[in-house]
Amino acid sequence: MFTLFRSNGAQNVAERAYGAVVEAARRPVFFRDLLVPDTVDGRFELICLHAFLYLHRLKREQPRPAVLGQVFFDTMFADFDQSLREIGVGDLSVGRHIRRMVEGFYGRVAAYEEGLSSDDDRLGAALARNVYGTAPDIDPARVAALAAYLRQEVEHLAAQPGASLAAGKLLFGDPPLPTGGAVRRGAEATP
Repeated sequence: MFTLFRSNGAQNVAERAYGAVVEAARRPVFFRDLLVPDTVDGRFELICLHAFLYLHRLKREQPRPAVLGQVFFDTMFADFDQSLREIGVGDLSVGRHIRRMVEGFYGRVAAYEEGLSSDDDRLGAALARNVYGTAPDIDPARVAALAAYLRQEVEHLAAQPGASLAAGKLLFGDPPLPTGGAVRRGAEATP
């Protein structure tokens, strides 16, 4: 299954997977309903969150596709590099920005891993600190909905075939939405 992880094959798969990550991260529901700041920082956080989910699932495949994980990571940060340049960050400071973004990504991965293996309070604190870190107000119901989404997507991705993920074909579910103390999914409300 992992014979495709040669130079071109891994790059194509990584680009496909990264496209799915970005598409999921850009869904309006995150900004409109979960009130993630619709800023460069907010968009970065959602891409990191979805990239984490993909890499978290990918590392459970045997044999472990380390090459794909690395190529995916490189693809993601090449896109960040290009985006920084497009918004006018000077060539001389792009490297410094990327270095901080890489360090931040690794910190988020560690915090999300720890939160997933712990309780909702710890996971919620990591999400509040990172995803909502630049928000003027943090609504605990929205943080809880995002934490529920993270846990839901770990399970959702675990149910997807490893061969699909290794081919860069991944599907993310819909996030639960907070509504007056209840979290609703789609049009259905649950207490």
